[in-house]
Amino acid sequence: MLESVINISEGRRTDLIDEIAASAGVDLLDVHSCVHHNRSVLTVVGETAPRAIARRTIEVLDIRTHSGAHPRIGMLDVVPFIALDGSTEQDALSARDAFARWAGDALALPCFLYGPERTLPDVRRGAFTTLRPDDGPDVTHLSAGAVAVGQRPLLIAYNLWLSEPDLDLARSIARTIRSASVRALGLAVGDQVQVSMNLIDPTSSGPDQIWDMVASMASINRAELVGLLPAPALERIESDRWLQLDLSAERTIEWKLAQRERRLAES
Repeated sequence: MLESVINISEGRRTDLIDEIAASAGVDLLDVHSCVHHNRSVLTVVGETAPRAIARRTIEVLDIRTHSGAHPRIGMLDVVPFIALDGSTEQDALSARDAFARWAGDALALPCFLYGPERTLPDVRRGAFTTLRPDDGPDVTHLSAGAVAVGQRPLLIAYNLWLSEPDLDLARSIARTIRSASVRALGLAVGDQVQVSMNLIDPTSSGPDQIWDMVASMASINRAELVGLLPAPALERIESDRWLQLDLSAERTIEWKLAQRERRLAES
């Protein structure tokens, strides 16, 4: 089975977010929205749901009216494919390539690939400058921008909100903790600041370790898990820290997949 963790550049208009999410049907596992980032993360499984979400996103959202704290290249901003149990990295890579060909042709959407060739930050830095689209038109879509379509391993998207609204401090912390296993940005989010991260290797840099690293440099107001996390990453953390770290068994991929199986059995 393949998972796709789709990032769309809309986190405020709940009616539109719900409409886009509903297009995935039973394959929708989770929706996480942030009004300050003006961004939503939709976790789905399979190859049909990402296409349904992509089509509806392009139909109802317009990048010309968008503003938000998070970097972006389009309204359908990121569509990664991740191999879960029973699938391989090659399966995810094939799904990535098929989606990009489809989106370029059916939606006239410029698609930049990431994975073995380059990283997502490489795409953000180089789109339409040092990089040309791998599929679709060679110019940005008027209302949708472009999309980064990727193949990647499981990761944890994780934010730590600092107690003091010191953007320079948040950026300094992000630079300090950034590594091969941690991608980090210091962002102003409303009247607060956060260290926004992708934990690329949760086994070596999990939420508990990241909390402790950041807490050694600044006071933390709260943690925020964005989307879902794999159960093995949760199980290696002492359960008495789960509340502090904004974690729970119900927010694992495995728990959500079990819920989906029950819904399918009942339908």
